[in-house]
Amino acid sequence: MRTNSDIDTLLDIMRRLRDPKSGCPWDIAQSFATIAPYTIEEAYEVAGAIEDADWPALKDELGDLLLQVVFHARMAEERDLFAFGDVVAAIVDKMTRRHPHVFGGASGIDNAEAQTVAWEEHKRRERAERPGGLLDEIPHALPALLRAEKLQKRASTVGFDWDSGPMVVEKFAEEAHEIVEAQAAGASAEKLEEEVGDLLFAVANLARHLKVDPEAALRAANAKFIRRFKVIEETLGARGVSLEAATLAEMEAIWQSAKAKEK
Repeated sequence: MRTNSDIDTLLDIMRRLRDPKSGCPWDIAQSFATIAPYTIEEAYEVAGAIEDADWPALKDELGDLLLQVVFHARMAEERDLFAFGDVVAAIVDKMTRRHPHVFGGASGIDNAEAQTVAWEEHKRRERAERPGGLLDEIPHALPALLRAEKLQKRASTVGFDWDSGPMVVEKFAEEAHEIVEAQAAGASAEKLEEEVGDLLFAVANLARHLKVDPEAALRAANAKFIRRFKVIEETLGARGVSLEAATLAEMEAIWQSAKAKEK
């Protein structure tokens, strides 16, 4: 094992690649924005190697992903933002902080399910200490389907969620009926796209029949969810009520009001 030496070598390679005088012109020309798509692509390639159980490929793909981290850290260091060591220190602090049963002498975590609950609670407390809305931290760059799942999961932490499967089915039926009505009324493509976005998880085939791009529709639904949820946050905040203290009925009423104003 030569971990420290290997990392130092990789950091030096990136430093040389980015050297304004003797480095690689392509590497020198890159920025956070231009490298970000490669970072996402490499993460997917890691997932693909795991799905294929291709362990030699996984080794290579993890190396490519590590290079992305080093690349971003180097660009940050050049701008006096932070360095690779700061990235490592940040994740070390986070992992030790969120695992007190391992590193802090705490007890009560004896299975994976209990750890998941504790981890989410740590994250909830950390979010509460930061400014911004509950949904603000969900990255825009995530694939629309994954982002939708995370948005819904985050909202459910304050009780903004359906109580049971049958209630979800009822909502599907309601949205499907709205699509039928909109189509019968000769609604514009934009209106149909909005309605299909509300139902996209359950009616992907319907989106195809209507010749609506399902990915574009789901992005719009994500944005709408955030916009209306912000109305809930702002309205409750004005009333002096926290999200955690509000009932689902209160949040649903505000949601429906925001929806009506957008029509």
